[in-house]
Amino acid sequence: GHAPTLPEAAKLDAMQLVEVPWTRGEWTHAPASVVGEGADLLVEAVEGSDAWRVTSYGFVHDSEHALLAPLDAGAAVEVTFVAAFDAQFDQAGVFLRSAHDAWVKAGVEFADGVPQLGAVVTNPVSDWSVAPAPEWLGRTVTVRASRSGDAITVRARVEGEPFRLVRVAAFPADASV
Repeated sequence: GHAPTLPEAAKLDAMQLVEVPWTRGEWTHAPASVVGEGADLLVEAVEGSDAWRVTSYGFVHDSEHALLAPLDAGAAVEVTFVAAFDAQFDQAGVFLRSAHDAWVKAGVEFADGVPQLGAVVTNPVSDWSVAPAPEWLGRTVTVRASRSGDAITVRARVEGEPFRLVRVAAFPADASV
């Protein structure tokens, strides 16, 4: 239970990556449109869609567009996207869910006029941690969420730079994710 040291992070970078076809996943809620272009997936969100539970705002939003496939313990998932955002709460990243009120979403979200690198952890209410990343606007971003023991570790980077640690969050080791 500690943040990985540089050698551990280098091991993660050397992990064998297996490309998972988009067709293997199932949407939690269908987006307005989805277009496959080779290995890329272009998704248009339904306006106002989001995932959030209670904290600070008092409402539950359960309308996110998450494309879910099983993620084994000890495995990781990566998503790469262009952070071409210009409207409040535009976002992209990864979404890991074990129940309707136990999930992690992490990535880049446009808030307060700049891209914010962060994560929302919900179990059963949401919390949100962010850090401004204005230099990531319009750039290619990779977000990785790794399952290890009783935690989800989120890292992110822009093309050509090393991964940054975003968050280590408690998550049940035996959860079906």
